[in-house]
Amino acid sequence: MELRIRGERAVLAGPGGEHAREVDPHKLAIGADLAQALHEWARVAAAVTAGSGAEAGSVVSQRGRQLATRLASVMGTTVRFVDPVTGAETVVEPPARAEDRPGQRFLRSVLGPPGPPDEPTPWLTGLTVSAFIAAVVVVAMLALATTLARQTNGWLALVASVIVTAGITPSLWLIRRTPILRWAAYGAAGGVVIAWIGVLVIAL
Repeated sequence: MELRIRGERAVLAGPGGEHAREVDPHKLAIGADLAQALHEWARVAAAVTAGSGAEAGSVVSQRGRQLATRLASVMGTTVRFVDPVTGAETVVEPPARAEDRPGQRFLRSVLGPPGPPDEPTPWLTGLTVSAFIAAVVVVAMLALATTLARQTNGWLALVASVIVTAGITPSLWLIRRTPILRWAAYGAAGGVVIAWIGVLVIAL
C-alpha cells in the first residue's frame, strides 16, 4: 500500500505504480481519527511544499512517517511513504506480533478480545484482580449460605444464593467488554460458579 497526496487530500493506493487505484482513507476500516489525521497532514504538506522553511518541512516529514507507521499497524500491511518535502521514499513494515505465551490463546478464546490492537494486554495484573474478586465472591456467598442454613434451613440459603446470582449477573454481562472492569467481571463470574458448588453442599 502507498500513501500519497492528491491536491490537499491524502489517498491510499495499492500496487501498480502511478496507475494503481486510489482510495480515500475514510472508505477504509482504519478509524475516523486516523483518516482525518491523514487529510489534515496532506493539507499542511501541500502548503509547506508550496514554499516554507526547513523547520516546517521537517515537521511535515516526521508527521508523515508517524502516520505511515500507524497506518501499517492498523492495516497490518507494508506502507510505502514518499516524503512530500524531501522526496525520500520510506517503506514501513507492520509491527511484528509477539508470540502468545502458554495459555494466552486459550484465555483470549474464552475471555474475548482483550482490548485495542495496539494496546498490550495486562494478563498478570488482570488475572490477579480476577482471582482476588473471585475469592471475595466465594467467601461472601458461602458465608451467607452457611449463616442462613444454620439459623433457618438449607432451602432459604438456596433462594438467597439465587437472588444474589440473579442480581449481579446483568451487571457482569454489561461490563464484560469494558477495559479494566472486565477483569472484575471475569473474577466475579468465576467466583459465583465456584461458590455455587459450596452452596449446594451446605444447603443439601
